Amino acid sequence: MDQAVQQLRERAGANFDQLFKTVTSDNGSEFSGLHDALQDVADVYFSHPYASWERGTSENQHKLIRRFVPKGSPISEVSENQILRIQRWMNDYPRKILGYATPHDTFVQAFKQERLGA
Repeated sequence: MDQAVQQLRERAGANFDQLFKTVTSDNGSEFSGLHDALQDVADVYFSHPYASWERGTSENQHKLIRRFVPKGSPISEVSENQILRIQRWMNDYPRKILGYATPHDTFVQAFKQERLGA
């Protein structure tokens, strides 16, 4: 987890704390260091076991991923190229909650506004 957070910090640079204000995770052992890794910039929330409704957006994202990677299929067998294609598709898929804008466009717009101090 520390390595993933460090990579995100490097890519976002000085904008990291503007991009990541909150993070919601489950209680899996793979996320045990998340709070410590992000405590200086983001509020980290851990959902309760077997309470998927506490992570609604994450669960919806999992459903979209399952269109390409069936449940029970090892993610380790999915190529990096396939993962990038899934990522691109998900970020370009219009969402009702965003007024049918795409997550990519919404993120870019919000980031521009944040940088301009709007």
